[in-house]
Amino acid sequence: MVPLGRRDGTVSLIADAFGLPSPVDSVARIKDKFLQKGLSTGDMVALTGAHTIGQTDCAFFRYRLYNYNSSGNPDPTINTQYLATLQQKCPLGTSGSVRVALDKDSPSIFDEVFFKNVQQGNAVLESDQRIYQDMSTQFMVDMFAGFSGMSFKGSFISAMLKMSSIGVKTGTDGEIRKVCSKFNHL
Repeated sequence: MVPLGRRDGTVSLIADAFGLPSPVDSVARIKDKFLQKGLSTGDMVALTGAHTIGQTDCAFFRYRLYNYNSSGNPDPTINTQYLATLQQKCPLGTSGSVRVALDKDSPSIFDEVFFKNVQQGNAVLESDQRIYQDMSTQFMVDMFAGFSGMSFKGSFISAMLKMSSIGVKTGTDGEIRKVCSKFNHL
């Protein structure tokens, strides 16, 4: 059960997004950002599993395909077969707005396959691939990639519930929106 009745803010500021993890952040930096919000390393890895659905623009990862760390070469952690596929989808000199699924094998199904892709070097975002290279998170990727992802789904639910309690507005702070995407007073 998800708690109901959460109040929304009445201001939207781009600066509020700067504390969010970046696709180029190290695992240590991402863990720190989650810890600052009261979330554990396990919560962080489980919530990364949300990338089992969704897409990203080539602009957020194309550097991995052609000039990783200014080397003029691709990121060596990308599976070479998948690298060729990503390079076809995101060729140099084209718009960075082409969308690519974050889970190459089951992009519209909420499942453990995302973690299997990470194990095989098939993560699109660098931060996703890094969770398998870091000893403090690799075992969790292995666990979540296991049989039918049962551990992942339960851990994801728990982490989502914890995350839903961050910064909850109470009393007269904020508003209950009549239309979720719009402030009531506009």
